[in-house]
Amino acid sequence: MSAPLLDPAKIQSADGPVLIAVELSGDVTRVTGSHCHARGQIFGALRGLLSVGTDDSQWVVPAIHAVWLPPNRSHSVRSHGAFAGWSVYVTESACADLPHEPCTIRTSGLLREAVSRAATWEGGVLDNAQMRLASVILDEIRSLPREAFGLPMPRDVRVLRIARALADNLADNRRLDEWAEWGGVAPRTLTRRFIDETGFSFSEWRQRARLIRALEMLASGTAVTTIALDLGYENVSAFIAMFRRTFGVTPTQYFVKLIL
Repeated sequence: MSAPLLDPAKIQSADGPVLIAVELSGDVTRVTGSHCHARGQIFGALRGLLSVGTDDSQWVVPAIHAVWLPPNRSHSVRSHGAFAGWSVYVTESACADLPHEPCTIRTSGLLREAVSRAATWEGGVLDNAQMRLASVILDEIRSLPREAFGLPMPRDVRVLRIARALADNLADNRRLDEWAEWGGVAPRTLTRRFIDETGFSFSEWRQRARLIRALEMLASGTAVTTIALDLGYENVSAFIAMFRRTFGVTPTQYFVKLIL
């Protein structure tokens, strides 16, 4: 496990400045197990890719996105490949009008530049200029567009078991009725539960899970052909076509943008 970005006492304390910002870069994979802290947190990548998990969702976070987590929300984080990123911890009293649920947002140049400046602060009481910049960061968190590139997990125990088994082996191409039989649930119930509890049909959920895994594998330098076969596609062309429909570019083009 990786060391905390900041002294845990600062992250857990309601005292101190309204926000604390930090930047980090390195070639070593960063991994943190499930944890939570009293401050809200927004974090993202300047270069590379992050996987973020909460109790009921997971996200892949490229450099154009950031993840917001309200105070006291359990989460885990893993980087893929060379990574440079940033994080801002917001005191709980300043989170009242920020999102009440974890979400991804599309970052802006203004947010990234403001965070970079705030990361140079030495801590303690913020002066008037610093408070104005802190207000800009909070305004950006409050107003930037939400992005829905996550993978919500179903809540029904039977359906969750199927989703986890599928996520563990995305090359498994069994049909919905075969998974329903394996999980001991009626096909109609499985269909309804996936839509009601994740917002996606079974096939849409599987495709999104494959996309998330594909981004992780791309960031780790895995060949496109290997990714296609490991994720259950009949051939690399089918995988590339699906990827282009979703992201508007080929996997190779996306990865080049990711590392810049």
